[in-house]
Amino acid sequence: MGFRWTGGRAARQGREVLTVIALIAGWLASVPAWAATVQSVAIRDGRIVIRFDEAVGDAVSRVLTGPRQIAVDVSGATPGREVVGRGLVTGVTQMRSGRSGMRMVFDLAEPAIVTDGGFDSDGRELTLALRTVDYDQFAEAGIAGPLNFFPFNFGAASRPKYKVSVPVPPKARGMKLPRVQGDDTRPLVVIDAGHGGVDPGAIGPNGLREKDVTLKVAKAIRDELLASGRVRVALTRNDDRYLILRERYGVARRLKGDLFISIHCDSTGSENATGATAYTLSEVASDKEAARLAARENKADVISGVNLGEAPADVSSILIDLTQRETMNASATFARLLGREARPLMPLKANFHRMASLMVLKAPDMPSILFETGYISNPQDAAFLDSEEGRHRIAESVTRAVEVNFARRMATR
Repeated sequence: MGFRWTGGRAARQGREVLTVIALIAGWLASVPAWAATVQSVAIRDGRIVIRFDEAVGDAVSRVLTGPRQIAVDVSGATPGREVVGRGLVTGVTQMRSGRSGMRMVFDLAEPAIVTDGGFDSDGRELTLALRTVDYDQFAEAGIAGPLNFFPFNFGAASRPKYKVSVPVPPKARGMKLPRVQGDDTRPLVVIDAGHGGVDPGAIGPNGLREKDVTLKVAKAIRDELLASGRVRVALTRNDDRYLILRERYGVARRLKGDLFISIHCDSTGSENATGATAYTLSEVASDKEAARLAARENKADVISGVNLGEAPADVSSILIDLTQRETMNASATFARLLGREARPLMPLKANFHRMASLMVLKAPDMPSILFETGYISNPQDAAFLDSEEGRHRIAESVTRAVEVNFARRMATR
């Protein structure tokens, strides 16, 4: 028995074949032009050498001042085998980034920056030269922006192209005190929105900036506290401006604040870290993570002490010590209150209250906390922080704790 094709059927099958070919072509078009994979990462003698199994596109390195890391974004590459840290680099994380690229995050044992680097002739090996620096230089490198590297075959010079750095402005002279809102007979709470101006703070994977989040959260807390009618409120900054750390608690002291709350967002190389934390002052950090935060937040300022006029040195020392001990106890009490009130309303770390030697908490006569409201590096935390509902829950937590705090203080007078 024989078979034969009809002209019409052949035409129909031809259209079907063309449709399949078009679909395959469309799928192939969506696949990155490069498909390189990380083959190895060597860390030695102040250098990081990243080897790929195929040529890649350009690379960009960034200093992440929040978690003290260096991030390297590579186009046309995908993560490879697990890498173990060594020496200056304590850990390495690889993750996909966008449709055709990846990010490698290098955790640092101490502040360091990329001073030079480049690709080899075939575009398969990227070398980065590291140099340890102090915290001032590390912060400046984070503000200055990324470094770009191109392989020889990419049609551009291999030397990194640096962005213009923006110098950190000096401390403002005769800084105008912020507006205080509320009943003059009520205690004063000063809310400090962390970072600002040329200092964006931590930046989330979706581009969310810590300085923007902290300002929105600070304003939400202000509005909730004022609505309660129990306290007066002032913000250290009401817009996108830069304040050095001493100006932040200095403003609160000049206003004779009764409580100081500095708002921040945490960040880490892993997207799994989640939950809020409150820090109070301690000259010895309570754990390694608290020590890391202290190193991150202190950056450029040095405490200058408290002016006690003509008092003898030994008397001054005793007075400062007694005052600061009482203040630290009051700060810790408020942090525990905040944890209790916030737990039903927002994600918290199990060990919510921690201690660290943070510059912004060093006012000796004013209870102070640094409130890390969540991880901007975690997609769920970031969405919570960037939502009106999330900010309301944070503000409600703070307001409840503030009300209990001052009610207790009035009861003991």
